[in-house]
Amino acid sequence: MTMIDNTGAGALPGRPRSERDRIRRRPHRASRNAFLSPALILIGVFTIVPIVLTFIISFSDWSMLTPLTQLRWVGLKNYGSVLTSPSVLGAFKNTVIYVAASVVITVPLAMAFALLLYTPVLRGRNIVRALLFATYVVPTTSIVIVWSNIYASGYGPLSTMLSAVGIHPPGWLSDPRWSLYSLVIFNVWQMLGYYVVLLIAGLTQVPEELYEAAKLDGAGFLRQTWSVTLPLVRRSLFFVGLMTLINSIQVFDPVYLLTQGGPAGSTETISYDIQRAAFQYGQAGQASAMAVTLFMLLIVVGVIISAFMRRRRA
Repeated sequence: MTMIDNTGAGALPGRPRSERDRIRRRPHRASRNAFLSPALILIGVFTIVPIVLTFIISFSDWSMLTPLTQLRWVGLKNYGSVLTSPSVLGAFKNTVIYVAASVVITVPLAMAFALLLYTPVLRGRNIVRALLFATYVVPTTSIVIVWSNIYASGYGPLSTMLSAVGIHPPGWLSDPRWSLYSLVIFNVWQMLGYYVVLLIAGLTQVPEELYEAAKLDGAGFLRQTWSVTLPLVRRSLFFVGLMTLINSIQVFDPVYLLTQGGPAGSTETISYDIQRAAFQYGQAGQASAMAVTLFMLLIVVGVIISAFMRRRRA
């Protein structure tokens, strides 16, 4: 009786199984690479090449009004200017304050709204979800028109409500003590719906059996949230916190459209300072040095947060 090895059927005889499998996979690998090559080419042209050029320009003295061939090598001069310039250091300070306030307010608030909107007994929760998410998809330019009137001194809704209860309203965008925090409020309002949707998606992955077991053990809502929900949506919370951090560091549109970095430089952020140095002052070398520094800071922060999360999981 002849035994037939089906695992080797159709393969080259006399070769080891691993080699036969590798030969069979070659056409699939070639077709996969062929389909991925257009996307890889686009990523290389529009992402990798600009990053490399920015890194090269950061070591040069070059104005964007002149051809790229007129680069003049200056070494670490631009980086020294970044670390010693009062305006750049002020922009870094404002960015740190803006990022810290955005993360501290947005992440807990998004989690609270996600828990509220995930509750099955809440009527109209789908409508509220759509309204929250609408603040994220509406163009920033349109939102700025609305918020510039909300923050308007004298006739704006916020100032009017405070005046009605006998509180003198501050200059939301004209007072250096309030302008940066006014932008934080704007950022929280705009991005909150997006993060709420992400956290609701994370909540759907929590097994209902765990809540039933917690109820049998006498755990209330707060105890269930602390002991069941938060540990199981930790990855979603980490992602939301990281996205809030990155988006806050890269803030540009609200600063450019609402305050132009003022008053008295109180809302100048590093992203706005990069744009101004490159396109208004023509200092492409210094702007590139600031961009590379910001990029490296993002990498360092991401690595630190990832290491912290891995240690917590361990």
